[in-house]
Amino acid sequence: MSIESEIPNKGPLSGIRVIDATHMLAGPYSTWLLAMLGADVIKIERPQGGDYTRSVAPFKGKKSIYFNSVNRNKRSVALNLKEEEGKAVLRQLLTTADVFIENNRAGVMERLGFGYEAVSELNPKLIYAAISGFGQDGPYKHLPSFDVVAQAMSGMMSITGEEFGPPARVGISLGDIGSGLFTTVGVLAALVGRGQEGGKGAFIDISMLDCQLAMMENAVARFLQVGDLPRRLGSRHALIAPFQAFATADEQIAICVDTEEQWQRMCIAMQRPEWIDDPLLRDGPLRAQNHAHLEPLMIARLQENGREFWMATLQAADVPCSPINSVAEAIADPQVQHRGMIVEVPAQSGNCYVKQPVHMPYTEMVEEKPSPSLGEHSVSVLRELGYSDEQIFVFKARGVI
Repeated sequence: MSIESEIPNKGPLSGIRVIDATHMLAGPYSTWLLAMLGADVIKIERPQGGDYTRSVAPFKGKKSIYFNSVNRNKRSVALNLKEEEGKAVLRQLLTTADVFIENNRAGVMERLGFGYEAVSELNPKLIYAAISGFGQDGPYKHLPSFDVVAQAMSGMMSITGEEFGPPARVGISLGDIGSGLFTTVGVLAALVGRGQEGGKGAFIDISMLDCQLAMMENAVARFLQVGDLPRRLGSRHALIAPFQAFATADEQIAICVDTEEQWQRMCIAMQRPEWIDDPLLRDGPLRAQNHAHLEPLMIARLQENGREFWMATLQAADVPCSPINSVAEAIADPQVQHRGMIVEVPAQSGNCYVKQPVHMPYTEMVEEKPSPSLGEHSVSVLRELGYSDEQIFVFKARGVI
């Protein structure tokens, strides 16, 4: 493979170089999105072991599925930042970059000599994003954090789970993925801003805790404005009814009714027009307030038929509803298949992943490439930087790369 063919050259972020000093999930998720939008993402990894997720099971073909999923379309450089030569290589890489992303605890990059002040002197146009559990300042800035810590501390776990059950973690790593998404938003905004500010770079400080609170916007706002302390409600919505999962004669479904028109159509479709005139259910706020009256009525009716019957009936009446799919059912769903949301990486036959979901001109031109082997591109990237084969041989011998 030639050096040129290793560099993404299509997509809306074509020509943007990202130096990715991240590990685990929050940072790699953000840089995966940037890579899938066409950026040239160069992942910096430890020579011994690389990204920690390379060792996380389950494995396929001796490679971690966890690592493979969010490190597609990247190049890997194994670089020892404890050696001065390794630091020199990273400094040279940063002079060629548009974006630098790291997700260590506050202060780690400064101790290595790669804090924002030092890096911005090397490259004033660089956009520097730092992801951490609690941000770059405050009393918790040096504390470790993982997804469940962010979910727990933000209050998200307190509102997740069955009404009379214990707090529950959301079933995906929302703390990591949320901060990864906000990082991507910040980077894209900074790239636009750089064009408006004469090429000046920016520092982006992303806290997992901050991001969790931002995603809980309504729950936080209700407490701040009217003192309504959100609590666990299972699948039920705190402000809208019916808006939850219901059992049918076989499988559960979700029904979400937000307008009076939807409510009336649902009542007629379910052959219960008398619910429309029920004084306890005559408008949305009353239905939410009297959900304990409404739920038994709906459950009794829904359990007279199975999921497929009710899905067909309610969809015909234009009532928002859904089967509660397993992951396998969701992947096989005709809508998911039509949208092409499951892709097979061409170089890894049989290895399928979720596709990036941004459908816009040029994103379809970005070719799916597998996650890199540890240090797979160390030599080619150093050659791009102008290092000779002799220098690279010495770096290898000394454990710099």
